[in-house]
Amino acid sequence: MHVCSGHFFGRHHGGRGFGPFGRGFMEGGGMGGRGFGMGRKLASVDLQLLILGLLAEKPRHGYEIIKALDERSKGFYIPSPGMVYPALTYLEEIGHATVEADGARKLYHITETGKQQLESNRGAVDAMFAQFGRVGERMDRVRRAVRAEEMGEDAGHEQRGGKDLMRARRDLKAALADKWESSREEQQRVAEILRRAAAEILKE
Repeated sequence: MHVCSGHFFGRHHGGRGFGPFGRGFMEGGGMGGRGFGMGRKLASVDLQLLILGLLAEKPRHGYEIIKALDERSKGFYIPSPGMVYPALTYLEEIGHATVEADGARKLYHITETGKQQLESNRGAVDAMFAQFGRVGERMDRVRRAVRAEEMGEDAGHEQRGGKDLMRARRDLKAALADKWESSREEQQRVAEILRRAAAEILKE
Protein backbone atom coordinates (compact mmCIF):
# COMPACT_ATOMS: atom_id res chain seq x y z
CA MET A 1 0.00 0.00 0.00
CA HIS A 2 1.30 3.40 -0.85
CA VAL A 3 1.79 5.78 2.02
CA CYS A 4 -0.48 8.75 1.78
CA SER A 5 0.61 12.37 1.98
CA GLY A 6 -0.42 12.84 5.56
CA HIS A 7 -4.15 12.45 4.99
CA PHE A 8 -6.45 10.40 7.13
CA PHE A 9 -7.80 7.47 5.18
CA GLY A 10 -9.00 3.91 5.45
CA ARG A 11 -6.58 1.09 4.70
CA HIS A 12 -8.17 0.21 1.39
CA HIS A 13 -5.95 -0.63 -1.55
CA GLY A 14 -5.34 2.39 -3.73
CA GLY A 15 -5.65 4.78 -0.82
CA ARG A 16 -9.41 5.11 -1.00
CA GLY A 17 -11.18 6.44 2.06
CA PHE A 18 -14.25 5.01 3.75
CA GLY A 19 -16.59 7.59 2.19
CA PRO A 20 -19.50 8.37 4.51
CA PHE A 21 -18.12 5.99 7.15
CA GLY A 22 -15.03 8.14 7.73
CA ARG A 23 -16.59 11.57 7.78
CA GLY A 24 -16.82 12.93 11.29
CA PHE A 25 -14.65 10.25 12.92
CA MET A 26 -11.95 12.80 13.59
CA GLU A 27 -14.18 15.75 14.40
CA GLY A 28 -14.68 17.31 17.82
CA GLY A 29 -13.85 15.08 20.72
CA GLY A 30 -11.86 16.96 23.30
CA MET A 31 -8.82 18.04 21.34
CA GLY A 32 -9.01 21.71 22.19
CA GLY A 33 -9.89 22.71 18.66
CA ARG A 34 -7.47 20.22 17.12
CA GLY A 35 -10.12 17.90 15.66
CA PHE A 36 -9.70 17.13 11.99
CA GLY A 37 -12.06 15.53 9.49
CA MET A 38 -11.68 12.91 6.80
CA GLY A 39 -9.36 14.02 4.00
CA ARG A 40 -7.76 16.91 5.93
CA LYS A 41 -4.06 17.07 6.65
CA LEU A 42 -2.68 17.09 10.16
CA ALA A 43 -1.14 20.50 10.86
CA SER A 44 2.66 20.48 10.76
CA VAL A 45 2.91 21.71 14.36
CA ASP A 46 0.73 18.82 15.50
CA LEU A 47 2.84 16.31 13.59
CA GLN A 48 5.94 17.76 15.23
CA LEU A 49 4.36 17.32 18.67
CA LEU A 50 3.38 13.73 17.88
CA ILE A 51 6.95 13.03 16.79
CA LEU A 52 8.29 14.51 20.02
CA GLY A 53 5.86 12.30 21.92
CA LEU A 54 7.22 9.22 20.17
CA LEU A 55 10.86 10.29 20.61
CA ALA A 56 10.24 10.82 24.33
CA GLU A 57 9.43 7.10 24.56
CA LYS A 58 12.66 6.05 22.82
CA PRO A 59 14.99 7.15 20.02
CA ARG A 60 13.60 6.24 16.61
CA HIS A 61 14.47 6.19 12.94
CA GLY A 62 12.20 8.10 10.59
CA TYR A 63 10.52 4.97 9.24
CA GLU A 64 9.88 3.82 12.83
CA ILE A 65 7.96 7.04 13.46
CA ILE A 66 5.80 6.41 10.40
CA LYS A 67 5.22 2.83 11.51
CA ALA A 68 4.36 3.91 15.07
CA LEU A 69 1.76 6.43 13.86
CA ASP A 70 0.33 3.77 11.55
CA GLU A 71 0.04 1.32 14.46
CA ARG A 72 -1.36 3.87 16.94
CA SER A 73 -4.14 4.81 14.51
CA LYS A 74 -4.63 1.24 13.22
CA GLY A 75 -3.79 2.38 9.72
CA PHE A 76 -6.00 5.46 9.72
CA TYR A 77 -3.18 8.03 9.73
CA ILE A 78 0.09 7.33 7.94
CA PRO A 79 2.21 10.41 7.21
CA SER A 80 4.43 10.22 4.16
CA PRO A 81 8.24 10.32 4.41
CA GLY A 82 7.94 13.67 2.67
CA MET A 83 6.18 15.01 5.78
CA VAL A 84 8.04 13.17 8.55
CA TYR A 85 11.63 13.78 7.49
CA PRO A 86 11.25 17.56 6.98
CA ALA A 87 9.55 17.69 10.40
CA LEU A 88 12.50 15.84 11.93
CA THR A 89 14.95 18.19 10.22
CA TYR A 90 13.02 21.17 11.56
CA LEU A 91 12.97 19.74 15.09
CA GLU A 92 16.73 19.26 14.86
CA GLU A 93 17.25 22.81 13.59
CA ILE A 94 15.33 24.37 16.48
CA GLY A 95 17.05 22.19 19.05
CA HIS A 96 14.16 19.93 19.96
CA ALA A 97 15.83 16.81 18.59
CA THR A 98 19.30 15.52 17.84
CA VAL A 99 20.39 12.96 15.28
CA GLU A 100 23.16 10.38 15.27
CA ALA A 101 24.41 8.10 12.52
CA ASP A 102 23.20 4.53 12.90
CA GLY A 103 24.88 2.76 10.02
CA ALA A 104 23.39 4.19 6.86
CA ARG A 105 20.37 5.53 8.76
CA LYS A 106 19.72 8.40 11.15
CA LEU A 107 18.56 7.84 14.71
CA TYR A 108 16.66 10.72 16.30
CA HIS A 109 16.63 11.62 20.01
CA ILE A 110 14.57 14.19 21.88
CA THR A 111 16.52 16.95 23.66
CA GLU A 112 15.77 18.61 26.99
CA THR A 113 14.35 21.57 25.09
CA GLY A 114 12.20 19.17 23.11
CA LYS A 115 10.98 17.57 26.33
CA GLN A 116 10.01 20.99 27.69
CA GLN A 117 8.10 21.74 24.49
CA LEU A 118 6.36 18.38 24.72
CA GLU A 119 5.38 18.85 28.36
CA SER A 120 3.98 22.30 27.69
CA ASN A 121 1.72 20.70 25.06
CA ARG A 122 1.20 17.35 26.78
CA GLY A 123 -2.57 17.70 26.91
CA ALA A 124 -2.86 18.21 23.16
CA VAL A 125 -0.47 15.34 22.38
CA ASP A 126 -2.29 12.91 24.67
CA ALA A 127 -5.62 13.99 23.15
CA MET A 128 -4.38 13.35 19.61
CA PHE A 129 -3.05 9.90 20.48
CA ALA A 130 -6.29 9.09 22.31
CA GLN A 131 -8.33 10.16 19.30
CA PHE A 132 -6.13 8.03 17.05
CA GLY A 133 -7.06 5.07 19.24
CA ARG A 134 -10.79 5.83 19.12
CA VAL A 135 -10.78 6.30 15.36
CA GLY A 136 -8.71 3.15 14.88
CA GLU A 137 -11.21 1.10 16.88
CA ARG A 138 -14.12 2.50 14.87
CA MET A 139 -12.39 1.80 11.58
CA ASP A 140 -11.64 -1.74 12.76
CA ARG A 141 -15.35 -2.26 13.35
CA VAL A 142 -16.09 -0.98 9.84
CA ARG A 143 -13.51 -3.33 8.36
CA ARG A 144 -14.94 -6.29 10.27
CA ALA A 145 -18.44 -5.43 9.05
CA VAL A 146 -17.22 -5.18 5.46
CA ARG A 147 -15.38 -8.49 5.74
CA ALA A 148 -18.46 -10.16 7.23
CA GLU A 149 -20.59 -8.84 4.37
CA GLU A 150 -18.07 -10.08 1.80
CA MET A 151 -17.99 -13.50 3.44
CA GLY A 152 -21.78 -13.60 3.32
CA GLU A 153 -21.70 -12.79 -0.38
CA ASP A 154 -19.11 -15.50 -0.94
CA ALA A 155 -21.27 -18.02 0.89
CA GLY A 156 -24.23 -17.11 -1.31
CA HIS A 157 -22.18 -17.63 -4.45
CA GLU A 158 -20.98 -21.00 -3.17
CA GLN A 159 -24.56 -22.11 -2.52
CA ARG A 160 -25.38 -21.25 -6.14
CA GLY A 161 -22.68 -23.61 -7.40
CA GLY A 162 -19.63 -21.32 -7.66
CA LYS A 163 -17.67 -22.94 -4.84
CA ASP A 164 -14.50 -23.59 -6.85
CA LEU A 165 -14.50 -20.07 -8.29
CA MET A 166 -15.01 -18.46 -4.88
CA ARG A 167 -12.20 -20.51 -3.37
CA ALA A 168 -9.90 -19.48 -6.21
CA ARG A 169 -10.96 -15.86 -5.74
CA ARG A 170 -10.09 -15.97 -2.03
CA ASP A 171 -6.70 -17.51 -2.83
CA LEU A 172 -6.03 -14.76 -5.36
CA LYS A 173 -7.01 -12.01 -2.92
CA ALA A 174 -4.70 -13.47 -0.27
CA ALA A 175 -1.82 -13.72 -2.75
CA LEU A 176 -2.31 -10.12 -3.91
CA ALA A 177 -2.46 -8.85 -0.32
CA ASP A 178 0.88 -10.56 0.34
CA LYS A 179 2.42 -8.77 -2.65
CA TRP A 180 0.96 -5.31 -1.98
CA GLU A 181 4.13 -3.91 -0.39
CA SER A 182 6.59 -5.78 -2.62
CA SER A 183 9.09 -4.09 -4.93
CA ARG A 184 7.98 -2.34 -8.10
CA GLU A 185 9.59 -5.08 -10.19
CA GLU A 186 7.69 -7.78 -8.30
CA GLN A 187 4.41 -5.89 -8.64
CA GLN A 188 5.00 -5.57 -12.39
CA ARG A 189 5.62 -9.32 -12.58
CA VAL A 190 2.37 -10.05 -10.74
CA ALA A 191 0.46 -7.55 -12.91
CA GLU A 192 1.67 -9.30 -16.06
CA ILE A 193 0.55 -12.67 -14.67
CA LEU A 194 -2.90 -11.22 -13.98
CA ARG A 195 -3.15 -9.76 -17.47
CA ARG A 196 -2.27 -13.12 -19.02
CA ALA A 197 -4.76 -14.89 -16.74
CA ALA A 198 -7.54 -12.44 -17.66
CA ALA A 199 -6.87 -12.94 -21.36
CA GLU A 200 -6.91 -16.71 -20.92
CA ILE A 201 -10.19 -16.62 -18.96
CA LEU A 202 -11.88 -14.52 -21.66
CA LYS A 203 -10.94 -16.89 -24.46
CA GLU A 204 -13.93 -18.48 -26.15
